[in-house]
Amino acid sequence: MRYRALIAAFLALCMGVLTACSDVPSANGDTPLTYDQIRNTGLAGSCPQISSVRRGEIAIENGQTYQIAGLCLEPTSYFVKEEPANKRREAEFVAGKSLTRYTSSLDQVRGELSAASDGSLVFKEKDGMDFQAVTVLLPGGEEVPFLFTIKGLIAKTQAGLSSVTSSTDFVGEYRVPSYRTSNFLDPKGRGLTTGYDTAVALPAGGDSEELIKESMKSFSVGTGFISLQVEKVDSVTGEIAGTFECDQPSDTDMGTAAPSEVKVQGLFYGRVETLDA
Repeated sequence: MRYRALIAAFLALCMGVLTACSDVPSANGDTPLTYDQIRNTGLAGSCPQISSVRRGEIAIENGQTYQIAGLCLEPTSYFVKEEPANKRREAEFVAGKSLTRYTSSLDQVRGELSAASDGSLVFKEKDGMDFQAVTVLLPGGEEVPFLFTIKGLIAKTQAGLSSVTSSTDFVGEYRVPSYRTSNFLDPKGRGLTTGYDTAVALPAGGDSEELIKESMKSFSVGTGFISLQVEKVDSVTGEIAGTFECDQPSDTDMGTAAPSEVKVQGLFYGRVETLDA
């Protein structure tokens, strides 16, 4: 009887451990995480990834309508081009640290995917959470704000492709709107569509070349360049994943300062879906 009770207690303990382990969701598993498990962990800004190495392919047929949905871009590294103190040296990119917590990823972006006449595949971004305001801190203490985005992206692959594979690269340009909106007011109350044209009680010489940029605000739209490098393809689910690298201008403080060149590297995830005609 003593051994029977001991065995029963041991089996109950094993079942309890197995049950507890099975109830804990995993970030890489099929069980979704709860809000409390995600809150304050940074996982909300992480893109899904294909867990195992997949080297399948997704065929893109002419006449059929496709889209890339759920496109997510998660930055992992930031670089800003700086002019060296020694004019004989060329400008180089300096690694920076993001000051933006957990909200730097783009998500739920979608757009049309089609076959072009030259045999390449073309992705045209349509909508989604396609921009995030990010600030990068450089080693010298300078803070560089910029609008991380892929608005209006038109990206093409190499010619002669009829499917998306693990060696497919989407390369193209996109729009980079101003970091500040037209309704933004600076500390002097000056803005583009609201506020003053010049600072209140501006001294004589307010129209000088040095101050004209501060007073005359502008909303400029720059151009970015991105490369999406597909590394994993699941032909069953239509999922694709890989890395990306983009170059784009930073904020100009509505025309006050010259933009810096910012390079962003990271991971991306998306799903290739067929749309009904």
